[in-house]
Amino acid sequence: MLLCVNTNRPWSSIPPTLVLLQKCKTRNDVNQVHARMITTGLINNTRLSTKIILTFISSPHTPLVEFARHVFFTHHAFQTRLEEEDPFLWNAVIKSYSHGSDPKQALVMFCLMLENGVCVDEFSFSLVLKACGRLGMVKEGLQIHGLLKKMEVGSDLYLQNSLMSWYLRCGSIEFARQLFDKMPKRDSVSYNLMIDGYVKSGMIELASELFDCMPTEDKNLVTWNSMLSGYARLDNGLNIAWRLFEIMPERDLVSWNTMINGCVKVRKVEDAHSLFNRMPKRDIVSWANLIDGYSKLGNIDLARSLFDKMPDRDVIACNAMMTGYVSNGYYMEALEIFWQMQKGDMSPDVATLLIVLSAVSQLGHIEKGVAIHCYIEENEFSLGGKLGVALIDMYAKCGSIENALTVFEDTEERNVDHWNAMIGGFAIHGLGAMAFSLLMEMERLSVKPDDITFIGALNACGHAGLVKEGLMCFELMRRVHKLEPKMQHYGCIVDILGRAGHIEEARSFIEEMPVKPNDVVWRTLLGACKTHKKFNIGEPIAKSLIRQDSCDPSFYVLLSNMYAGLGLWDDVRKVRMMMRERNVKKLPGCSKIEIEGVVHEFLVQDKSHPQVRDIYSMLNGLWSSNSEVTCCR
Repeated sequence: MLLCVNTNRPWSSIPPTLVLLQKCKTRNDVNQVHARMITTGLINNTRLSTKIILTFISSPHTPLVEFARHVFFTHHAFQTRLEEEDPFLWNAVIKSYSHGSDPKQALVMFCLMLENGVCVDEFSFSLVLKACGRLGMVKEGLQIHGLLKKMEVGSDLYLQNSLMSWYLRCGSIEFARQLFDKMPKRDSVSYNLMIDGYVKSGMIELASELFDCMPTEDKNLVTWNSMLSGYARLDNGLNIAWRLFEIMPERDLVSWNTMINGCVKVRKVEDAHSLFNRMPKRDIVSWANLIDGYSKLGNIDLARSLFDKMPDRDVIACNAMMTGYVSNGYYMEALEIFWQMQKGDMSPDVATLLIVLSAVSQLGHIEKGVAIHCYIEENEFSLGGKLGVALIDMYAKCGSIENALTVFEDTEERNVDHWNAMIGGFAIHGLGAMAFSLLMEMERLSVKPDDITFIGALNACGHAGLVKEGLMCFELMRRVHKLEPKMQHYGCIVDILGRAGHIEEARSFIEEMPVKPNDVVWRTLLGACKTHKKFNIGEPIAKSLIRQDSCDPSFYVLLSNMYAGLGLWDDVRKVRMMMRERNVKKLPGCSKIEIEGVVHEFLVQDKSHPQVRDIYSMLNGLWSSNSEVTCCR
């Protein structure tokens, strides 16, 4: 930034300095202005420094906020008799922390005021309570509650509502209700806070009781919308939501969108569309909800038609359409929207990137994945959350375990999900030893694993034939981390033992399981019996399962394959005949191939592909050529 000094408006004047500061966007810009203010002595002007604090403390530009704080601490805090100091400027600075990215500093400043005798008022308390609520700080909030009881402002209605809001944010709904019941006076904010707290906690009946006893004059749109949202969330509450919606004294966009979303949730998309058509005014959320509804029904063409008709689009609408494409298997179409967003003036957010990484993972198209990774780096997105996890998963599924490991190692703020994604990636590539080693590294660094961690590690051990390590993982989960094994964990152990040929041990393990094994566990054992030709164990199990669940085709197929492996063709025919008599159909196998960015899907004995004749002609040609070569030999 180039500073230009106007000789008609000298640096000793306040207005041009403020105007110049408003143009500052970077730390370097602010430093230049600050340096000039110091050399001219203007920084010592109390009136200017006060205006700087009040004007820029809530700026969207971080350098200006930091400068306002610096001016406050350097030229205002502790410069007068503190017991007489008006807390107005202090509150402004506290608000910048409590509403900003570092709410903990609001509590630090509040403590600083108390320690130095600075007067605190109801706004000081409400701001620090908001900070405690955002951070879920229970102990500190209770201390503030105790301090409020000792001060005259403690019974102030505004502060009582702030205190109740803090309790609700911390999940202490019972304490919030106790405070509510003891309040000498309540207003609509008090009722709305408590009703909203009940709704968000799923306690719709208690919310309804409070709604019914709430004075009619205190009920407003917020109240009605809270109740509407509560019932619309329930699987069986849509009818009640409809009745509330019809008797509401007034409605706004939130009311209409809540009902549309409620209808979409229970797949009543036609009702949602009817509401959409009745709306006096629509916003992007209205369109996005309807697009989401049709996508969930698999009607992707109608969803796209709505998307194309939208008068305005934002990231939310694009994400809804992309999610619809991905969930219905149209991965290239989802990526196309992403590229269009980049070409336009729309900035993709983290949710967008998670969707496109999922699409790339399904396609296995690593070049597109690398391009998205470059976009993430260029736009300085953090990999400490879900985005880093998705990136590791994408590289692993696209076949580049090296890139996945690089992302994992370069991510500084890793959580258990990052470790899980990397262990899962090793499992996909059959690198059981590396997955087990990574689990041991988690132990060394005291990173607490979860049940997903052990599913990944057990799968990896199974694919690599690491029986001893797999059993160690299982015991580590149960005995050290006290995690109760789920059906997937038991299934993994059966798979580990079965792959290694320990069929008797696998069967004994199933018999000793504290939970009833599901069909996946039994299929795993039967598959191992087929592979290792343990017909004497597999046949009675398969016959028993067929009697218990005559509709599952997998048991029939496994038994048939076992017979075929032994050359017992009469028994194979009997099983196939049984399947036909009981109308049990085997799910066809499916293959996918990508050619020039287009994914082609083929099912067994499927002739629906538009180029099926050319494909079979080519295959017949290859078969003929292969036969000729065989004959020549």
